[in-house]
Amino acid sequence: MKMRIDDQDTPSRLIRGLTGQVKDNRCTLQWLWPAEVQAVYIHKTRADSPDVEPQSAQGMKLYTKDEYKANNGYHDRLDEIGAIRYTVYVTEQLHGEAVLYRQTDGSNQHTVRGAKAKIYYSIQYKSGLFKKHKTVHIQVMSEVPLAKEILCYVKKQGGPPARVEDGTVYPFVEDFAPGRTVLPAIEIGKDEMIRLFFTDGRHYGQLYEMIPE
Repeated sequence: MKMRIDDQDTPSRLIRGLTGQVKDNRCTLQWLWPAEVQAVYIHKTRADSPDVEPQSAQGMKLYTKDEYKANNGYHDRLDEIGAIRYTVYVTEQLHGEAVLYRQTDGSNQHTVRGAKAKIYYSIQYKSGLFKKHKTVHIQVMSEVPLAKEILCYVKKQGGPPARVEDGTVYPFVEDFAPGRTVLPAIEIGKDEMIRLFFTDGRHYGQLYEMIPE
């Protein structure tokens, strides 16, 4: 089907009050539906991707006013990692062509927080009775690829570090592939301990969840 995007110049046909709620990896979108509009197209993209208009209807969801009323909104499963941007386009058929209308005020867009990728990790210590050092074995299992800049480990004397600043920070030198990664053994002092952290907890904590095994 042919498709084009035009500017919306009729105030009574604008999407207003678009909201989104996420629960158990399911997103519910609701909005004020213009009285004379019977259908919309819903475009879903990652929020950190360029805000580029779709070139075709492929990959978008055609949703009617009757469906919206029956379901009390639009429901979508969120399997993506990170923030997701939804754009709702008013649409109509003109001469066999689907016409989608953009809104320059942005009120037909809403961003929600998607699922978090799980990162499982284990830290094991081995030491001899009379040795001054102990060996640390770290394993990381990730659902998705991880850049080496996302994680670090912190070493502290006398107990486990409570946060990134609570000890000496060491970066990782290679990216993590999906699946289980067994890191080279590390030698530390007998009274030292280490923990894994996000290098930027505020940012990466929105995208990933670290779980000890």
